Amino acid sequence: MATAALEASGLAAGYGAVPVVRSIDLRVEPGEVVALLGPNGAGKTTTMLALAGELPLQGGHVVLAGDRTHAPLHRRVRRGLGFVSEERSVFMTMTVAENLRVGRCAIDEALALFPELEPRLSVRAGLLSGGEQQMLSLARALARAPEMLLADELSLGLAPLAVARLHDAVRQAATERGVGVLLVEQHVRKVLRIADRVYVMRRGQVVLEGPAEKFRDSDLIERSYLATEGGQG
Repeated sequence: MATAALEASGLAAGYGAVPVVRSIDLRVEPGEVVALLGPNGAGKTTTMLALAGELPLQGGHVVLAGDRTHAPLHRRVRRGLGFVSEERSVFMTMTVAENLRVGRCAIDEALALFPELEPRLSVRAGLLSGGEQQMLSLARALARAPEMLLADELSLGLAPLAVARLHDAVRQAATERGVGVLLVEQHVRKVLRIADRVYVMRRGQVVLEGPAEKFRDSDLIERSYLATEGGQG
């Protein structure tokens, strides 16, 4: 079997003595977009933070590009991981160009991904629209040529056109550059348009998985959202 861009086995993580997520097994291949779905509180964000190295594991292990790792996020980034969190990770008082330079990515590469940022290079990030801020976050992550991208709620609170633009950039990175992508999304139908495979979480565990086409014309995922979940997402 080819080396996965990212693999987790028996992953357990949380914020105290009791794990929020447990027994998580997942795999992302190079060039594959995988959607991680589930209701609020299912444990999606906790899973992403554990995979990124932002939360310590309470069980299991994570393998990044063939190597098991317990490294913190900044070291995983150096080894080819890109991470876009649910909180827009831009420096609001810096210009777009300064944000790109701080992110140590080539400005030309970022603008090739999102040409709409070019006329905004001298604008402070805090004055950008929400969609532009998220384009900037994603441009910084992808312009560093990661092997694996984790993206948590890229489209949160954004207009449909901005959502489509971000999703298309993610799909393009996977198809043309071979980037493995794990994407948490609340817009189920929109993300199924670009995803290859799907994992669905409830109450801290994966309860469904399979190729995206299996879910596009069924109500399997919708049924998993009927129960209201509490706790961390």
